[in-house]
Amino acid sequence: MKLTLPDKSFRELPEGSSGYDLAREIGPGLAKSAVAICINGTQQDLHDVIDGDASVSIITIDSDDGIEIMRHTLTAQVLARAIKNLYPDSKLAIGPTIEDGFYYDVESREVISSDDLTRIEDEMRRIIKTKSSITKKLVSKSEALKIFKLKKEPYKEIIINESDQTDDFQLYYQDDEKFVDLCRGPHLPNLSFVGAFKLTKVSGAYWKGDSNNSMLTRIYGTAFKNDKDLQNYLDNLEEALKRDHRKLGKEMDLFHFQDEAPGMVFWHPNGWTIYRNLRNFIRNKIQFNGYIEVNTPQVIDRKLWEASGHWDKYRENMFITEIDEKHANEKRVNALKPMNCPGHVQIYNQGIKSYKDLPLKYAEFGLCHRYEPSGTMHGLMRVRAFTQDDGHIFCTDDQIESETKLFIDLLSDIYSDLGFKDFDIKLSTRPEMRVGSDETWDKAEEALEAAIKKLGYPYRIDKGDGAFYGPKLDFVLTDAIGREWQCGTFQLDFNLAERLDAQYIGEDGKKHYPVMIHRAVLGSFERFIGILIENYAGKLPFWLAPQQVVIASIISDVDDYSIEILEELKKEGIRAETDLRNEKISYKVREHSSKKVPIILAIGKNEKSNKTVSMRKIGSTDNNVLDLKDAIKIIKKENINFKNAN
Repeated sequence: MKLTLPDKSFRELPEGSSGYDLAREIGPGLAKSAVAICINGTQQDLHDVIDGDASVSIITIDSDDGIEIMRHTLTAQVLARAIKNLYPDSKLAIGPTIEDGFYYDVESREVISSDDLTRIEDEMRRIIKTKSSITKKLVSKSEALKIFKLKKEPYKEIIINESDQTDDFQLYYQDDEKFVDLCRGPHLPNLSFVGAFKLTKVSGAYWKGDSNNSMLTRIYGTAFKNDKDLQNYLDNLEEALKRDHRKLGKEMDLFHFQDEAPGMVFWHPNGWTIYRNLRNFIRNKIQFNGYIEVNTPQVIDRKLWEASGHWDKYRENMFITEIDEKHANEKRVNALKPMNCPGHVQIYNQGIKSYKDLPLKYAEFGLCHRYEPSGTMHGLMRVRAFTQDDGHIFCTDDQIESETKLFIDLLSDIYSDLGFKDFDIKLSTRPEMRVGSDETWDKAEEALEAAIKKLGYPYRIDKGDGAFYGPKLDFVLTDAIGREWQCGTFQLDFNLAERLDAQYIGEDGKKHYPVMIHRAVLGSFERFIGILIENYAGKLPFWLAPQQVVIASIISDVDDYSIEILEELKKEGIRAETDLRNEKISYKVREHSSKKVPIILAIGKNEKSNKTVSMRKIGSTDNNVLDLKDAIKIIKKENINFKNAN
């Protein structure tokens, strides 16, 4: 049979050859590091037989795919077996990989807590030392059920029963065949390939994520090729905990959440100051770029959501309300808006539009509500109520390319001002759940890819992750500790204008449907503020800091001079306040430093007598004694972006 390699070269192998045979044919070094094979785009186990001519590539332990397979093997073959060895009565549920790690869900009579992780790790290491080979058997549905019934594994039985398969269920065994797990694979050929790992935490998780089902114990872990990579990850994890926006939000007195409004933010004065300044910054940018700001209702009748397609495709994420319309003797069903786009179309539809009016750009700082399951909410990063820096561009087909460029230029400018110099672009294509014909989707995807190609921006394709109404570009930022955040979006929509009968008169005098582009730079203010807090570890750019300067008195005799300085700073538009409490200056400095105040001015007798200040900037232990006028000049320079933000 003829096998095509990634470099377009060919290898001829006998029928019945495996991935390992191919690796050995190519060279002993590759055979030594090979852990799996990719056949026609599908990952398979290394010893699987290659069925005829195919495009193939060998997956090695040094690759990202190889590390992912190692993590999968760790969870399904090592962690699962360790749990069964230590807790024989436990029941195994599922054990997938996740970003940078893995977890396994188990049901156990004994309580498994974080105190037990070291014990489980030790058992995992004992299993790994055996360097057992891992073999796969394909069995029928009835045989798979029989095996797991005998082993008293009810969750595996549920998975098998709910599967549409009738045969070829994959069971993975180790050398002694005492342990078996049902798994999609692929797995490492043997445990000698396992690198460095660590179990990280224990939590609760409902079976299938449904609160009506059993509560299981979820054990998380992470794994890397070697101890150095693992330690780097753990160090980053520790740094991420220090930067956690929820922790810093409390220290800086920015916001809080409470049970009476789950997933909805209570902004404190300091946090709202950040929010307002960020909003004003964006407002100035979009106005300069030709957007017209609008505002649309929070509550809209279901009829509009049905017409737009949201009721059918997005209803499970919408907050539904019913109102008794007494004069009409009926209940009126409404929804809190999860998106702003149908409202913007209603504004567009007021009055006749010509091709000369396009592109027409609407922007809204629109408050949206989306139902998120309680287990998925995470501080500001995932909420149920949020404000988007939303915008919709109504344009012609011929304007797609120019509008793509203008948006990316705007996004680049904003990200740069906020401290993010680089970003990646993903092109997301049609999802399984969508509106519109395949012909329309072909047109939209081709137009968006052609635009991004012509502009010369590098991008990667994310198949099936588009919006339900059109393909999109997603813009991914990398923060100070290397984490990626998908923020901006640019979504091409050939469906909604037609569904809501939005038209324009073309140059030919006929009616046409405009292309509708959904775009956002930040995504949501709440989430982006969370990202900013973590990126800067709370030490926000001076223009964005809620309290920019604190004037801290050392003795009460200088209160009048402290207030005089305050008035001078306020004249310059600086957000400043005094701290005249009867506390030691060291205490005041510590307190305001923990709140990440960029500049603290300490004022004592000498400062008052000499009309000076003792200035300390955040992150520095040095106090610089400066003439008051010079200090104000320095502070004004720090605030250079402030005028742009307001």
